[in-house]
Amino acid sequence: MEREPKKFSSPEPIKASDSDPKFPLEVAKIAGTDLNACLTCMSCSGGCPMYQYMDYGPHGAMRLIVLGLKKEVLTSNTIWRCLGCHTCAAVCPMAINIAGVMDYLRQECLAEKLPVGDKPLFEFHRCMMNTIRRHGRTHKVELMVEHKIRNLGSGVGALFQDSIVGQKMILMGKLHLMPSRIISSGRAQVTK
Repeated sequence: MEREPKKFSSPEPIKASDSDPKFPLEVAKIAGTDLNACLTCMSCSGGCPMYQYMDYGPHGAMRLIVLGLKKEVLTSNTIWRCLGCHTCAAVCPMAINIAGVMDYLRQECLAEKLPVGDKPLFEFHRCMMNTIRRHGRTHKVELMVEHKIRNLGSGVGALFQDSIVGQKMILMGKLHLMPSRIISSGRAQVTK
């Protein structure tokens, strides 16, 4: 992953006509968090392990939401490069559920059929969600194989580039060939 320049250095001004005043209310309601409490202190971005690879970072995404710049935040790579590790929420002095907001933004991007900010990560996300739908949790071997097959455009060599590491992980008991399943009622909750 290459480091991208931050978009905040862009000389283009933000236009008030691009703003959707209902968007911050919608996000706050669905994510169950008060976005107006954000101090833009950048603690979330300071703790984020992926911040250097994002175009806006968690604090920038929060600011775009508050400003109502729906299309800008939904087409950013920030929402796709978020790991969902909740470090941002843990360090936020206002206890804003930023990881929950990022989850909602990804769903909204797909629902509105907007261009995805980071296509390879989106493909990985899609493969991961497929394994969760099938088993109720991720099955890492299946996830890796499906992701490699979906990305065959980068050459057949890419399919086998991690095979030696994968074999070592299987022998060490870190990867399991058979998926573990959760009970059927739990799978129904995950699907919901």
